[in-house]
Amino acid sequence: MTEQSPPTVAAAAPITQAPITQDVLTIPRKLPEGGKVNLVGLTREQLRAALVEAGTPEWQAKMREGQVWQWIYHWGVRDFAGMTNLAKDYRALLDTHFEIALPEVVTRQVSADGTRKYLLRIAGGHEVEAVYIPEETRGTLCISSQVGCTLTCSFCHTGTQKLVRNLTAGEIVGQVLVARDDLGEWPEPGAPKDETRLVSNVVLMGMGEPLYNFENVRDAMKVVMDGEGLSLSRRRITLSTSGIVPEIARTAEEIGCLLAVSFHATTDEVRDRLVPVNKKWNIQTLLGALREYPKLSNSERITFEYVMLKGVNDSDEDAKRLVKLIRGIPAKINLIPFNEWPGAPYERSDWERIEAFADIVYKAGYASPIRTPRGEDIMAACGQLKSATERARKSKREIEAETRA
Repeated sequence: MTEQSPPTVAAAAPITQAPITQDVLTIPRKLPEGGKVNLVGLTREQLRAALVEAGTPEWQAKMREGQVWQWIYHWGVRDFAGMTNLAKDYRALLDTHFEIALPEVVTRQVSADGTRKYLLRIAGGHEVEAVYIPEETRGTLCISSQVGCTLTCSFCHTGTQKLVRNLTAGEIVGQVLVARDDLGEWPEPGAPKDETRLVSNVVLMGMGEPLYNFENVRDAMKVVMDGEGLSLSRRRITLSTSGIVPEIARTAEEIGCLLAVSFHATTDEVRDRLVPVNKKWNIQTLLGALREYPKLSNSERITFEYVMLKGVNDSDEDAKRLVKLIRGIPAKINLIPFNEWPGAPYERSDWERIEAFADIVYKAGYASPIRTPRGEDIMAACGQLKSATERARKSKREIEAETRA
């Protein structure tokens, strides 16, 4: 296998409006108070309670909850007037108290390989990115859970933007709805049922650490997995964490989705530098939690994500240590060629080195696919997500200094 050169842009929408998020301070932010309640992201229990509070009789609440839920998540309706099996006066009541609001699409870019990247504006004027990756047998939507990130992993472009705030459950679910809107993936009443799923998989691998926003992520995934709406099974959802050990068992019990862990190193010395949260929960502590996850969640295996950094973590010795460390854990290892970004302090491992590493892992009995970089031409690849205002703000020297700190 030989490495392909980065694709060229086929049809990228130009960024015509500068994003308005200028600050990168970690400041507590509150959503605007008052006004209509957004129904997007409410769990079924929360939706029913909201309808009752707005004046829905208790005896009708369960039926109304199911009807509204189906209109929003099965049919993709954005206006209460379109909920035609509800009486006009009830539609008016809904419109008085509620809204169906999604993140605003600021820009939409399309890569030469078909990858779509959305820059989305949320409450407070902040921005996050979501990426849709089409493949022959599936379509994967990579969504964000925070504005910025608190982890400062030194190889990750997203991590160079400091945490601003957590996303709400509605802002997380909203990313899925935005993508389905853009792809035209809503059924038409009366049309033959189409089983094709354009958004067939969701991965929580965008901006932020999902397990530092656990409750909102959990509630959002309840909505996404509900069988009468978006209806993605828990095996179609993968949550990626850098290793927030106390929340791993909770994820198994309360979400039950597939788990991916940003591993990236085989010694604490190197992982401390690449993934600083390792200083709090080191490799052995993390592996202890991961050994229990498949049993608790009934998941088949854990995915270990391993970014290939030239001369840092890509030696034969690293590969041998890796398979020894994860022995006994049902696992596959995703090898990720480093996606370079302006000022990055690392280089991508040579392709021959990546293949040699993969061969050692494979011969030890583990699947070791090499992830094909997608969307590099629009900065949509793994580790590249970042609000456009922050791109290239720091010099390579500044980033290298932070890496050594």
